[in-house]
Amino acid sequence: MARLPSDAFERPVVILTGFGHPTAICSAMEAYMFLCDWPRSQRDACHGFAMKACLAAVRGDIEPETAKGLFASWAERRDILAPDAAAFVSSRAGSHGTA
Repeated sequence: MARLPSDAFERPVVILTGFGHPTAICSAMEAYMFLCDWPRSQRDACHGFAMKACLAAVRGDIEPETAKGLFASWAERRDILAPDAAAFVSSRAGSHGTA
């Protein structure tokens, strides 16, 4: 029996929703559903590319990580991409070394 392709992301994309609440988007389907709910008046070409990529990943036509990249780029443009806490912590740790 053939297994359906997985649309899961290797690591979730964390976005900020209502009142800055972090929300993890773990798959192309979750990203697609979020994009579908985005107000039509605030959609642009980047939104359209992200939607098409997420749908293609759900269908198994492209890799989920490709769709994830486009979704994350769109979220960054909309200023709703949460900062990567792990990257922030590791970069801050390096700044406390000895002189």
